[in-house]
Amino acid sequence: MDSAIPAFTRALAESAGELIKTERAVLESLETSYKDGVELVTHADIAADKFICDAIRKAYPEHRILAEESAPDMRDISSFKGPLWIIDPIDGTVNYAHGHFQSAVSIAYAEGGRVQCGVVCNPFVAETFHAVLGQGAFLNDKPIKVAQKTELRRALVATGFPYIKGDMTPLVRRLALVLQECADLRRLGAASLDICWVAMGRLDVYYENLSVWDFAAAQLIAREAGARYGHFKPVPEGISEEFHHQNILVANATLYPAMHELLNRADAGQA
Repeated sequence: MDSAIPAFTRALAESAGELIKTERAVLESLETSYKDGVELVTHADIAADKFICDAIRKAYPEHRILAEESAPDMRDISSFKGPLWIIDPIDGTVNYAHGHFQSAVSIAYAEGGRVQCGVVCNPFVAETFHAVLGQGAFLNDKPIKVAQKTELRRALVATGFPYIKGDMTPLVRRLALVLQECADLRRLGAASLDICWVAMGRLDVYYENLSVWDFAAAQLIAREAGARYGHFKPVPEGISEEFHHQNILVANATLYPAMHELLNRADAGQA
């Protein structure tokens, strides 16, 4: 990895954060629409996506970009080993459009099939989570570590809900068992921040199905903070575990196997 990339990534995420903050200054003027009739998108998503992609193309014209709004083609991500940027210009768009503070810019840089550098910036509370592979995780330059809870009954758990409402039975079964066996549940609406909150101890466990731009940066931050990041169902053959987007589970090393067992018990219909 080019040694300049971590600082470039952080500066870019924070600049994009200021852009989306400015764009939302007058909430009533925010332009919104829906992708595929269900997923909210604002003009700020588009503007931030363009701002980030233009900056990367200028600095690293040979690099590939995977961006939620402008370049969402993920077909060969598991096999691609070249320089790759993975971008979510606004994670938590519904929160953003409703004036909530739980939204973030997420930028990850991958090389050799692994995320090397990740930044998640929430401009509304002036928090930037960042990590470089093998160098630890930080919040505004201060080291962070995952919490060390040892019992699910003391654990604060977060998850999310899908835009497309299909068969909700598995989701409801999981929720019921989590509420029964864990301390409490949160649905905060921005996956990248949920995962970063596990990384720094505001949450103890997180699970959900996502898109790769939601978690690419945050999963590195969580791992570098000492969390165990993986999946509570087998990863399909030929799919990179690094980028597999379904059945994601993040927790400390003690809670991870217990939550893994709980979620599979819920899916089997066992109380």
